[in-house]
Amino acid sequence: MLEAALAAGFASEGVDVDLLGVIPTPAVALIGALDDVAAAVITASHNPFADNGIKLFAAGGRKLPDDVEQRIEAELAALRPPTRVGADVGEIRQVTGAIERAVGAATKAIGQRALAGLKIVLDCANGATSVLAGKVFESAGAEVTVVADAPDGLNINDGCGATHPQALAATVVALGADLGLAFDGDGDRLIAVDHRGSVVDGDRIIALLAVDLRGQGRLNDDTVVVTVMSNLGFHRAMAAAGITVRSTAVGDRYVLEALAEGGLSLGGEQSGHIIVSELATTGDGILAGLLLGDLMQRSGRPLAELAEEAMQVFPQVLVNIRVRERRPDIAELLAAEIAAADADLDGDGRVLVRASGTEPLIRVMVEAATEQLASSTAQALATVVVDRFG
Repeated sequence: MLEAALAAGFASEGVDVDLLGVIPTPAVALIGALDDVAAAVITASHNPFADNGIKLFAAGGRKLPDDVEQRIEAELAALRPPTRVGADVGEIRQVTGAIERAVGAATKAIGQRALAGLKIVLDCANGATSVLAGKVFESAGAEVTVVADAPDGLNINDGCGATHPQALAATVVALGADLGLAFDGDGDRLIAVDHRGSVVDGDRIIALLAVDLRGQGRLNDDTVVVTVMSNLGFHRAMAAAGITVRSTAVGDRYVLEALAEGGLSLGGEQSGHIIVSELATTGDGILAGLLLGDLMQRSGRPLAELAEEAMQVFPQVLVNIRVRERRPDIAELLAAEIAAADADLDGDGRVLVRASGTEPLIRVMVEAATEQLASSTAQALATVVVDRFG
């Protein structure tokens, strides 16, 4: 329904529309970059099917800046009927070969047969990577088992994928696999699982890739971009490795903007968005998984060892508090309380209080040397938020 409406709307404004079918978001961005055209993806991202919406990319496969999004929203608010008729209406074409192009581009990043000998389980979240991931990793030489690859329109991200890697972890252990890779519904996130079934999040993957790229002379300015949600252990590991960390607001769009502004190579989020800018214009779970597998092969070591050495993870507690109305200035309103909590942690932790970008929620995140200290500090701040704004 959304595809038909979106395609018809574009065509009514004189835009020609190529339909790629079911394909991951990063593959759409890739084809937008290869063909230098704008692109749109119908997706719920990492959410259930009922949250389906539209992601837009500018020509060249790049995310839209905030000001362009605001202009689009203003245009939608002043919606007018289409004015083009006859030959001025755009053409809608069914395009074939998009998956083959994406497979070729992905495996080219590490070379043919680079993953030969690796036994990998892929969790496709019953989403768009179901049509692509198995082909990519098989072409790279891996022995592949694919799970959660039977989308029915309702089961996307439902107890599977990057937001629910527990079933993948059990399968990896049961099969004696070397590596598990969980994508989200539209394929722009990656969460990994080692051979023991332990989850390896975006922070650890980015830390591993940063050190690896730096060793190859491919980490521009010896700098990596992450969001303010990245673990304190990540920052300390990068400092020890001589790598500068640039932090942005939460959201892969801000990571992408910082990468573009600084001409930088690598960035991402703890949630699994991982961007290697010389190879992709957006987070790409399949590409990040290929690079992680290639790193394992070249090192000759299991992911469990690599991830353990990459960084010490500080216990991180996140509390969400529903409030009467959105409070985007919450950090300023609670500046004194946040400063006091930071002082109590005495340099062995950090506090982050921010408003949700979409809901009337305040998120309190605390990292500390122990889970008990992180939890008690977070709960104390949450109580202040409830008393004043709940």
